[in-house]
Amino acid sequence: MKQNWQNHNILIIGAARQGLAAARYFSAQGAKVTLNDNRSERQLISEIENFTNTPVTWITGGHPLNAVDDKDLVCVSGGVSLDLPIILEAKRRKIPLTNDSQIFMQAVKSPVIGITGSAGKTTTTSLLGEIAKNSSTRTKNVWVGGNIGTPLIEQIDFIKPNDLVILELSSFQLELMTTSPHIAAITNITPNHLDRHKTLESYTSAKARILDFQFPTDIAVLNRDDEGAWNLKNRVKGRIASFGLQKCNLVGNGSYIENDSIFILSDSKSSEICKIKDLKLRGEHNLLNVLAAFTIAHEMGIPREIMQNTVRHFTGVPHRLEFVREVNGVKWFNDSIATAPERTIAAVKSFYEPIVLLLGGKDKDLPWDRLASLIHNKVDHVIVFGAASEKILAAIGPIESNKRPYSISHSENLENALEAASVVAEAGDIVLLSPGGTSYDEFKDFEERGEKFRLWVQQLQ
Repeated sequence: MKQNWQNHNILIIGAARQGLAAARYFSAQGAKVTLNDNRSERQLISEIENFTNTPVTWITGGHPLNAVDDKDLVCVSGGVSLDLPIILEAKRRKIPLTNDSQIFMQAVKSPVIGITGSAGKTTTTSLLGEIAKNSSTRTKNVWVGGNIGTPLIEQIDFIKPNDLVILELSSFQLELMTTSPHIAAITNITPNHLDRHKTLESYTSAKARILDFQFPTDIAVLNRDDEGAWNLKNRVKGRIASFGLQKCNLVGNGSYIENDSIFILSDSKSSEICKIKDLKLRGEHNLLNVLAAFTIAHEMGIPREIMQNTVRHFTGVPHRLEFVREVNGVKWFNDSIATAPERTIAAVKSFYEPIVLLLGGKDKDLPWDRLASLIHNKVDHVIVFGAASEKILAAIGPIESNKRPYSISHSENLENALEAASVVAEAGDIVLLSPGGTSYDEFKDFEERGEKFRLWVQQLQ
């Protein structure tokens, strides 16, 4: 139920995409809004100018504890740690904590599908969004957002009860949420964001909250091939559907691969959706993303023909194994969204061509050993850049004669790494930006990193 926020004193911590959307929403509802960010007023000048006509009080350059004085609610942006002293002070004073996703879930009247996971959630959400839009009618709109695109909190007054909402949800968003979607999907759970959550158990607990507040009439979609996701099946309160590569461990409804085709099993009856060769997406990880989207779509009652026709034209999402350009016989790919070593592993496994790998960014306290082992087996040249350089170089170790990688070089930043790649790459090679680290040492987010990479590649001669 939508709450009346008139005259409530609300503190929003974090003036990035989600925080700014929440500020606009609460202000429009008549709340007294204070926006607080660690960045200086000078660094936030464009954001502040965009709020010239919105009655918002700004506190910049830190998080003073007295910012919570007289506040009725503290709204925390996704990238803000719950261990900040100002948030601990709000807890001590028993001021309720929330975020834009929780406020949205409390207010929205239409059915909601939520998708989370360590990897694959963006591709799964985007593909499902396309499938749902292709099955929609003039009287039913499909809204896709959450952790991707536009925070939907600002659109809440335009979303009708018979519309459909598809949300990508991060662990940061979920750790404060006390509402679960009607259909909740978990693509996988592997070590990620340990710089924030500290332990895999804490990270898993945050992800599991997508299931914890469901009702017996709701549906959970789990990856039965992933131990982290499948181990949560006992927390499901409603019905389980699943996806995975093999049929042998499928119980109930779900998707699987057989004879190079994707099938849906429903009420003990199998139906072929499409051939694997029809997919335009590279890699086994993307195959699992397609299986996830098909399973959710089936639970929504979408006909197989719409799934089939949609996936045949779906080329993926920006910054995820995105082909940028071929220059002098070298193909350049942008996988800037890969902010964990596990995602870089999936990207490297998607290619059979010789690879020049651009690796770096900011570390999330994750292990690099598995990726280092794969590099020694599959990558010809490695160019390391950014804040995590020393940790990555230590994990890879020294070059061995006549063994991969044949060269390892260190660049100060991404632009210099790209220039180094253009020198070492030969016709027939793949240059792959799949950093394995976040972008925050050099860029605002992975989108900005990917856009800069695209621009610099287009300028290559």
